[in-house]
Amino acid sequence: MENFSIRTENLKKEFGGVKALNGVSFDFSEGLLHGLIGSDGAGKTTTMRLLAGLLKPTAGAISCYSGGKRAAFSAMRPSLAYMPQQASLYPDLSVTEHLEFFRELYRLDAGVFARRSAELLGITRLEKFRERRAGQLSGGMYKKLGLMCALLQSPSVLLLDEPTNGVDPISRREFWELLYAQAARKILVIVSTAYMDEAERCARVHLLDAGTLLASGEPRAVLKAAGTGSFEEIFIKGAAK
Repeated sequence: MENFSIRTENLKKEFGGVKALNGVSFDFSEGLLHGLIGSDGAGKTTTMRLLAGLLKPTAGAISCYSGGKRAAFSAMRPSLAYMPQQASLYPDLSVTEHLEFFRELYRLDAGVFARRSAELLGITRLEKFRERRAGQLSGGMYKKLGLMCALLQSPSVLLLDEPTNGVDPISRREFWELLYAQAARKILVIVSTAYMDEAERCARVHLLDAGTLLASGEPRAVLKAAGTGSFEEIFIKGAAK
């Protein structure tokens, strides 16, 4: 499996004069679980959509790398999976029907699909709910189904936009266990969240506030450099400037 990293330089995005991102530079190194941390309106979803190639930047650059060498986005795109924040599944389709749909979308052969779907149903604990419609799943189960659909193709880059938003604490914990399992495969995982307690679960954090990057790095190192004991304090200090 080919691994990828993504870097941005002075990335800007405006919507009708509103600056969603104001010159941010990220280094999403391969093989790590990165957290894009910030409140609503920080620019997390805009960043995710830019990284996924769904939006074009107003200014700045997004670069992809493989094995330390520059790679075209077209080379990474088949290995990229994106799970949007908003509901994106079909409420009338069952868990099994969703997997079959994404099998066709990814053009997986029968053997790969059988092995991968069985593995994902096992780790998400959804085996017993194969015939349940998506619209009848709990919030946590719905998010797990969305993650399964994203993981079906065994991506090298996984973009998850606020996957635990509105999910109960137990389901949040289980979802993070699933993310750790993916990070163990040494793929690039970028997850956005507004929950400050989830920042410490990441290998690297990138703190966004009103389209501006406040800090990036290993969680404990970021806290130490800021001279604070919590990520909330960093955002409070940033808002006060």
